[in-house]
Amino acid sequence: MLATLFAQGNNFQWISIIIIFVVMIAGVVGLAVFARFFRLWIQAYTTGAGIGIFDLLAMTFRKVNPAIIVRTKIMAVQAGLTESTTGITSQALEAHYLAGGNVPMVVRAIIAAKKAKTIDLDYKLATAIDLAGRNVLEAVQTSVYPKVIDCPERNSKRSTLDAIAKNGIQLKVRARVTVRANINQIIGGATEETIIARVGEGIVSAIGSADTHGDVLENPDRITREVLSRRLDSQTAFSIVSIDIADIDVGENIGARLQADQAEADTRVAQANAEGRRAMAVAQEQEQTAKIEESRAKLVEAEAQVPVAIAEAFRSSKLGIMDYYGLRNVQADTDMRRSIAGVQQTAPGNTRDE
Repeated sequence: MLATLFAQGNNFQWISIIIIFVVMIAGVVGLAVFARFFRLWIQAYTTGAGIGIFDLLAMTFRKVNPAIIVRTKIMAVQAGLTESTTGITSQALEAHYLAGGNVPMVVRAIIAAKKAKTIDLDYKLATAIDLAGRNVLEAVQTSVYPKVIDCPERNSKRSTLDAIAKNGIQLKVRARVTVRANINQIIGGATEETIIARVGEGIVSAIGSADTHGDVLENPDRITREVLSRRLDSQTAFSIVSIDIADIDVGENIGARLQADQAEADTRVAQANAEGRRAMAVAQEQEQTAKIEESRAKLVEAEAQVPVAIAEAFRSSKLGIMDYYGLRNVQADTDMRRSIAGVQQTAPGNTRDE
């Protein structure tokens, strides 16, 4: 019996030791957790953020940075953003953090919108803008304090917008566009580059519709009125507040230069046509000369048959000697007349001009 009691006493001691060891380990773990999250828990507790120490431990297991969530939640609570009205809960902040969003920036943007009292920005829209890759805080700041965009841009290869009025005078314009961010169209809305392109197109079109460059110089505001009437900010992330002409200079007389170029081109065309007609005339002259030479050859060939015909007439007694001398007298008289007229006989039956 004593051995049994002694064995039972040993078992009780071992169980006690194990229990004490487990309690000590739990105490050490609890103390480590408490030491790690004590500062954050005190901050959350004293500010009413509603985040417990076990919540902080769970964030660690979910690979969420507790410091970011606690400080962001404290910032929201201190700014008066309650969970019931804004939906900014610890779980919502964790979800946005795990989605890759910038949690502090989103809350700061909502606080800035609330302080402005003119911007309706809720948590869902702010997180959507942030996850879309846009700077939601910058968008709120631009909505409160409008932004000025140079047209053309400062780093552009061209320093001015060049346009030509109807009288052919070139005008060089630099404009400044004041825009305000449109929170509701930031997602899917066009960026600053689209605004600059549209404004540039509108300015060029407005100057091109003016009768003279003097009309534009007298009333530069006609450009801004016409451009603003086109609603260039549709489907963009901005609302155009104003368009101001910063500088306008007179450039070249493009119309006169184009007319001079056209006149020079017309002159070249006329010269080419004249050269074509001259070449055609020369070709026709050469063709007529060739025909004349061909006719002369035929004449020489025909005249060469005359002596043959005369000899044949003598042989057939159809032509007498007196008839021959009469023919020679007629020929001599003809040669004399040609000589008097300025035509010299070069060969029998052939003549050429002196």
